[in-house]
Amino acid sequence: MNEPARILIHGASGRMGQALLRLAAGRDDLRVVAAVSRSKPTQRVIDGVPQFAVAEAHGVPAFDVAVDFSLPDGFEAVLAMCQERGAGLVSGTTGLDERQQRAIDLAGERVPVLWAANFSLGVAVLGDLVQRAAAALHGWDCDIVESHHVHKKDAPSGTALALGSRAEQGGLRPRYASLRAGDIVGEHTVQLTGPGERLELVHRATDRDVFARGALLAAKRLAGRPPGRYRVADLFL
Repeated sequence: MNEPARILIHGASGRMGQALLRLAAGRDDLRVVAAVSRSKPTQRVIDGVPQFAVAEAHGVPAFDVAVDFSLPDGFEAVLAMCQERGAGLVSGTTGLDERQQRAIDLAGERVPVLWAANFSLGVAVLGDLVQRAAAALHGWDCDIVESHHVHKKDAPSGTALALGSRAEQGGLRPRYASLRAGDIVGEHTVQLTGPGERLELVHRATDRDVFARGALLAAKRLAGRPPGRYRVADLFL
């Protein structure tokens, strides 16, 4: 039997970090060796997982893959740590700028990295459908409408921008609209409109665990891979 992949959760105190810790505890193929948060932990070990503040991250034990759902201002530190340790990185941190995206490309020359705005299987398929539809519907309007909970800071969402990139690859220029309301987990509608007709491609997430499960699956499948910048589709489809 293969040894479980050793993972580090970065951004462990956030909503996604808590979901990752809870779901990883029920898996035999993963072992969380450290949880890293912005602030100093009140307990050093919770449910068998050592807790660290970001400032203490140099002391974390060896790990195979870091799973990062944090904020843009904390992203570069975990990316650097993965390169120093020769470990992989799975990141769903959104709002990264062009410089940070270039840093991911450079890191991919040394370690396996996967950054994605969304880790659901449905969204991975949706991106493929959007590109195919855009390529077939020349000259149509393309609008992407995304809705999320009131606490989400970036707009448009990273997923909306990723879907827009797929539309651009198909030859259309997307426009974006964002809604922040209540506790909406995540909804994305890609509307393609032509003379006398309209096509809508929609994905709705009703449970944040969808993204956490996908990120953990990605971490398991990324562990031990050669350096490179991977996509969700490379590991899922």
